[in-house]
Amino acid sequence: MRVAWALVGISGFTAVLMGAAAAHWLAGSMQPEDITRIEKAAHYQMLHTLAVLALLATQLPRTRVAVWLFFAGIALFSGSLYAYSFTHLHALVFVTPLGGLSFMAGWLALAYRGLRG
Repeated sequence: MRVAWALVGISGFTAVLMGAAAAHWLAGSMQPEDITRIEKAAHYQMLHTLAVLALLATQLPRTRVAVWLFFAGIALFSGSLYAYSFTHLHALVFVTPLGGLSFMAGWLALAYRGLRG
């Protein structure tokens, strides 16, 4: 799980960086809806980064599936929102829901783990 720990650090850093960029550096050069999209992506990224951090820190057994689904969600959901905000490449709007599904599947994996003990 060393890779997961490294990804938590990178993801947390990126979420803070993108939130700061939206609040300070990009505000004058991007449309308000793009700034809002970046802020939403950073928010979801940080929430799920903290969820992964909690799973790694508590060392709960059988949570790897949830961890990797959360990372997939971060990459697909937040990554596609960031990329769309900068490029407006329309095809990216089809990637974002896959990230949302990954987030939901991660939470269901945790629920399943809880019910199965």
